[in-house]
Amino acid sequence: MPATRRCEYSPPLFYKEYLPPSIAASHRNPNLRLRLPLAADSIRSDPRGGEAMATKRSVGTLGEADLRGKKVFVRADLNVPLDDAQKITDDTRIRASVPTVKFLLEKGAKVILASHLGRPKGVTPKYSLKPLVPRLSELLGVDVVMANDCIGEEVEKLAAALPEGGVLLLENVRFYKEEEKNDPEFAKKLASVADLYVNDAFGTAHRAHASTEGVTKFLKPAVAGFLMQKELDYLVGAVANPKKPFAAIVGGSKVSTKIGVIESLLAKVDVLILGGGMIFTFYKAQGYAVGKSLVEEDKLELATSLIEKAKAKGVSLLLPTDVVVADKFAADAESKTVAASAIPDGWMGLDVGPDAIKTFSEALDTCNTIIWNGPMGVFEFEKFAAGTDAIAKKLADLTTTKGATTIIGGGDSVAAVEKAGLADKMSHISTGGGASLELLEGKTLPGVLALDEA
Repeated sequence: MPATRRCEYSPPLFYKEYLPPSIAASHRNPNLRLRLPLAADSIRSDPRGGEAMATKRSVGTLGEADLRGKKVFVRADLNVPLDDAQKITDDTRIRASVPTVKFLLEKGAKVILASHLGRPKGVTPKYSLKPLVPRLSELLGVDVVMANDCIGEEVEKLAAALPEGGVLLLENVRFYKEEEKNDPEFAKKLASVADLYVNDAFGTAHRAHASTEGVTKFLKPAVAGFLMQKELDYLVGAVANPKKPFAAIVGGSKVSTKIGVIESLLAKVDVLILGGGMIFTFYKAQGYAVGKSLVEEDKLELATSLIEKAKAKGVSLLLPTDVVVADKFAADAESKTVAASAIPDGWMGLDVGPDAIKTFSEALDTCNTIIWNGPMGVFEFEKFAAGTDAIAKKLADLTTTKGATTIIGGGDSVAAVEKAGLADKMSHISTGGGASLELLEGKTLPGVLALDEA
């Protein structure tokens, strides 16, 4: 048996239990069903008007008979930030991978752990996974063995020598260009050392790479891990069948990056709140002067059409009635609050104003399900963080006092909630940036579609 260590496991804030609450019952139920949207065309063409759904198998359906003595290839997302001294500065993603790996180890499996780190071009020492070994070993309570490669003779020997309850960490899969090209031969080599496959890397599920999609052609069963399952539970289940009223808050600098999300959510929500830099494109489309604020001139017609679509669908679309403007884009800029229709020349909007915050807050009070993607302003500058902080506090309050389902849909919204110290107050914080967006847009996720049907 591998050497064990005593360690008190401290889960990330969005993992409040050993297994996510949303799947605890499913873990006990072998007939678990995971739901995810098929292609957007399928959703739109469903004659019943509902969303086409697919079912995927979960790791929770595997028992000791399926796992004891078996080598399990686990694709995790261990893409954590490292400082110049190669020290981990935020271990959230490592901690998020622990429940699935611990479950497998307790069933007597031999775990072969794979991940990427950064965007290396070939073998790049600063992107090695070696600095993760001590923390992984501490959290899992076993001495994790590290390979110098992710394929080849050394990996084969280490995998063959792995005891039940042991963990082998492979080197960065992106050291090979074949990983992102989803090269079949590379996928076959990755899969050759294992008996079955678990994908727990939601953050890369929107990529058809060798370790996320290709290996499923060679390893069966191929199932979803607990983190993947929790993401789908919320980003698909809660969004597809929300407890009404359902609100979406969409922010960020450019409307062009959120077109798909806004259009998809317009078909589902009762309230749509817009904030961030994108609002100035909407203002200009309505004939407002916007000063030096960020505007996408080629998206003015689109902004008008989205407003019209919201009206046609009976969605309450809320734009800020006032904004905080600055004389320059800087933390020490002069600032003042003005009506949305009265932005002075030479000034730029960098946050939503207090009246807007009050209006948004009152609208959210009526809602039972809320998803948030994108900040309300330039929250990195303290002077322009009030709108984003207010939304974070409001959602935390609605979660704890009203029992509302609050979903933070990846990216800067997650950073904002963590900065405010409110991550543990939300129902779910997504670990995927691009994957969250694509799922909310109704797109397929290759890394999920490749998994076995339940």
